[in-house]
Amino acid sequence: MPPPDLLIGERSVVRLVSGDDVGLVRATVAPGRGMLLLQAVRRDAAGAEHDLLQAPSLAEAARRLDNGPDDFAGNAAFSFGGAILLPYANRVRGRPRPGRVIEADLGGRTARLPMNWGGKAPGAERYAMHGLILDLAFDEVRQPSPDTVTATVRNHDFQGRWPSRADITVTWRLAGGGLDLDVAVVNVGPEAMPIGIGWHPYFRLPSGRRDQACLRIPARQRAGVNNYDEVLPTGQRVGVAGTAYDFTSHRPLGSLYLDDCFTDLTPSSDGMVAELTDPLGDLTIRLFAQTPPVHAVQVYAPLDQPFVCVEPQFNLADPFGAVWPEGLDTGMQRLEPLGRTAYRVRVTAGPA
Repeated sequence: MPPPDLLIGERSVVRLVSGDDVGLVRATVAPGRGMLLLQAVRRDAAGAEHDLLQAPSLAEAARRLDNGPDDFAGNAAFSFGGAILLPYANRVRGRPRPGRVIEADLGGRTARLPMNWGGKAPGAERYAMHGLILDLAFDEVRQPSPDTVTATVRNHDFQGRWPSRADITVTWRLAGGGLDLDVAVVNVGPEAMPIGIGWHPYFRLPSGRRDQACLRIPARQRAGVNNYDEVLPTGQRVGVAGTAYDFTSHRPLGSLYLDDCFTDLTPSSDGMVAELTDPLGDLTIRLFAQTPPVHAVQVYAPLDQPFVCVEPQFNLADPFGAVWPEGLDTGMQRLEPLGRTAYRVRVTAGPA
């Protein structure tokens, strides 16, 4: 086991423990890396414990997150575990500039964002990915009880890359056999702030068999993409009914590759926005969120990996892009000075 004072991003990790007998009973969070969820552990009715997330050991996570060559703009934080994405989730396109930067139009305001992702094919477009807090060290870290941690960063200016300034508070809480994530944002700057928030968990399939894993998402549409290398939106929203992408009822993933943004979510009475089941691994994961402000669920399920990423988020990919029809609500909120918003997700894990 790593020492209890293991540092990640110049902050000690925080370990949560609940008093529940079954469900999600332990978690580990890195306040020094955007309040990244490093580990979550579920306990079954027989008392056996299982990792919920695809993630390395804490010692290996510390090594990978230590500003290595693959960690430009905090990229390593969304390669495992569960990263918080803010002030935008998914991709933002723009004009390339020297120094691994793009200039993006945010609906009348230009932002200079890190060009930290893109396609791998020769000549593929590069763009900004998954927000600006992936390597942010949160202050005011408090653990009021063994099952809860909350941290705040105040007057944060996103390194001058985003309009205005924000107070950001993140809380992780183990409760009732589940894990709750709360993100609160207040615009404390002098101008309007566009804001989108998401969460990027890598859910581990205990069986290792992603072909038989089943997905359910109450979405009537998905966003069309140009290809699965750049994964850039075309501006089309395609109905899923009668297609291989119809997950409105449980459907095995089979051999279907997914890096898709599902939208036009049908509100459910209990707030469930996604359900992932591994029948051979005897596991069902459920995600609950309020819709709106959550407008979309991004699913990343490569064919050769034993995990599925299920990502509730405010906004569609490239939410300011010219490809979207004029007047379409792409999920970004506009916070006037002193305006506030909140993102809340609950995850539970139980038998299939």
